[in-house]
Amino acid sequence: MASISPEILTSTSLLHKDAKPPSTLERHVHALLVSPRLEVRKPLLQVLESLGADVFACSSRAQAEEVLAHQRFEVVFCDEHLPDGSYADLIHADHFENQIPRVVVATRVGEWELYFEATRKGAFDVVRAPWYAADVEMTVIRALHEAA
Repeated sequence: MASISPEILTSTSLLHKDAKPPSTLERHVHALLVSPRLEVRKPLLQVLESLGADVFACSSRAQAEEVLAHQRFEVVFCDEHLPDGSYADLIHADHFENQIPRVVVATRVGEWELYFEATRKGAFDVVRAPWYAADVEMTVIRALHEAA
């Protein structure tokens, strides 16, 4: 794996080397979490960790693209608002070598307009805060099954 600067991402597997929670998912999942807002990133990160996912977090489209160029992820949870683009920029195949991950839009507002717009642009799903483990788990499971 090529070197990625530490300012770009946070890997929960690196932060909590000895504290891996038991996985409730059927297999180990690599997830990327992209959000510039701590109030979005932190609770969603906690839910994904509680499911046993190996989560990398970054805060912008450019950082996410750099990480995606070097690492493979099955699912990407992306804030609807990024400082340098949007979730739609991460959906296109140019950024991925082998497999295009399922992009899930994370939002604090549950508007149907966003859901329809996001899925029309190619997002796999939209999840709304508060993020409950059961809802996030079902989204990840669906993403894994549909990607297979």
